[in-house]
Amino acid sequence: MTKKHPAIQIDDLTVAYDYKPVLWDIDLVIPDGVLMAIVGPNGAGKSTLIKAILGIIEPIAGSVQVFGEPYKKQVDKVAYVPQKGSVDWDFPTTALDVVMMGTYGSLGWIKRPGQKEKKAALEALEKVGMLEFKSRQISQLSGGQQQRIFLARALVQSASIYLMDEPFQGVDATTEKAIINILKELRQAGKTLIVVHHDLQTVPEYFDWVTFLNVKGIASGPVKDIFNDDNLTKTYGINYKVAVNK
Repeated sequence: MTKKHPAIQIDDLTVAYDYKPVLWDIDLVIPDGVLMAIVGPNGAGKSTLIKAILGIIEPIAGSVQVFGEPYKKQVDKVAYVPQKGSVDWDFPTTALDVVMMGTYGSLGWIKRPGQKEKKAALEALEKVGMLEFKSRQISQLSGGQQQRIFLARALVQSASIYLMDEPFQGVDATTEKAIINILKELRQAGKTLIVVHHDLQTVPEYFDWVTFLNVKGIASGPVKDIFNDDNLTKTYGINYKVAVNK
């Protein structure tokens, strides 16, 4: 019987901008089938870690494996929801078109999306509560609606791993609850979800796994075991006892 690989394994990963380390000697094993938060202060390297996993940023040292293979061999198994601020929302396209872009990876560059892909995109829009906005230009949508559209685009990829960079940023409470419910459904279906997250108060409610990061890896594991005052203090440099033990 062959040993099952973790969803993601990171060994000795170092990333630097202008010779200044942004991530330093990161070792991280993310099991398959967890809903994991990456938490840490501003400048901790959270978004950089996501981009290094995706190969968007080239590390100066170390390696990343996805199910035991380099990311380039597993592209079709990974979906990415970028930070809302990194997207050009003025690009003239509809919500449905954006979601259908999620099917391009499985089609390749020659084939165009057909009825099967359109049906999958419409189902994804319905799942995120945005079906009635399918013909709306993305620039005319609210921040929360735009975030739902990008989640729908990730859903049609039918990936095994979902990487999300601050999916709750700038959304209202209703949208946040809708998104986390979808993420929990995906986890129950055996998917792995890795989410850059800022609100420490909701970590125990939303996630079952957490990674503390501040340029270096501080701790990673089940929320019930490592989401505690000690690791919060090591990560943020101040005492979080009052903030988490309400």
